[in-house]
Amino acid sequence: MDAFYTSIEQRDDPALRGNPVAVGGSAKRGVVASASYEARQFGVRSAMPSITAKRLCPDLIFVKHRFPVYREASSQIREIFHQYTDLVEPLSLDEAYLDVTENKVGLASATMIAEEIRQNIFEKTQLTASAGVSFNKFLAKVASDINKPNGTKIITPEEAIEFIEKLPIKKFFGIGKVTAQKMEKMGIRTGADLKRFSEIDLSKRFGKAGRHFYRIVRAEDNRPVNPNRIRKSIGAERTFSEDLTKMEDMRDRLSHIAGIVFEYMVQHENFGRTVTLKAKTPDFKLITRSKSFGSEVRSLEALNRVVFDLLEESKEELKEVRLLGVTVSNLEKENEMEDQQLEFDF
Repeated sequence: MDAFYTSIEQRDDPALRGNPVAVGGSAKRGVVASASYEARQFGVRSAMPSITAKRLCPDLIFVKHRFPVYREASSQIREIFHQYTDLVEPLSLDEAYLDVTENKVGLASATMIAEEIRQNIFEKTQLTASAGVSFNKFLAKVASDINKPNGTKIITPEEAIEFIEKLPIKKFFGIGKVTAQKMEKMGIRTGADLKRFSEIDLSKRFGKAGRHFYRIVRAEDNRPVNPNRIRKSIGAERTFSEDLTKMEDMRDRLSHIAGIVFEYMVQHENFGRTVTLKAKTPDFKLITRSKSFGSEVRSLEALNRVVFDLLEESKEELKEVRLLGVTVSNLEKENEMEDQQLEFDF
């Protein structure tokens, strides 16, 4: 979906249409959860401190999130997906993989299906979506970001290698900011640069992920679309553009992150008994603290309370932080499927 949260807010409030809008935060504190395309023209991005966003865009309008409304729209969109295939693998409220090799409408063209789905989404929700169409998950995901908003990008098998070789390394799905910076220091700025390294070299430098990088740069990704993923843990984390030095700011950021995690648990009715706080200092020291309980944490208030307690216990080590995260594990459904973990990058 295109700027999902802010698009819903602009849909529901005509006064916001055509204006730069941010969901989450305020003019003085907090974090932007979603930015409209009007705001993005000024450099405003999700996960940006609100005060930075306001400095970049003085006319930015902040609105409070309405997760129940976002979930309702997500459910409507999911229903449309299932009109075409049952092989739907959600990644978040506003994104999913679909395998339409065999589909319910009997269309031989994945591109036609993508266009029909986008049209149906707009007719039912008045929201626009973008699609990536290709022969594996990696390429489809990368393609989905290319013609945003309200567009489709197709990458055929014949085009794949050339496309990947020209792709900037920071555009590779699965290569985060820190890894991209490390690669750039190695002279890797495009897929063609990455392709020059052997699998052994990449494994030595990046561990298991190195083998994955070796494959995807060659358009090799055999992961199936899995509609029945059950995770052992649900987590969200955020790296800040500026280090946080005040406990009040850390609590504010953690409250937002915990809200993302809790909303996913509610949506999937899958609550957990272990809460973990993750923090990274400016010198990249990683600190984790966990608490486990005899029953599941089933309210946002309880989750926030645990996270704040863990933060308080760690305050001597956390004078400054560049990253904070919250993970809930020991989930109710954890034994139903193999070990998998969901992480939100927001």
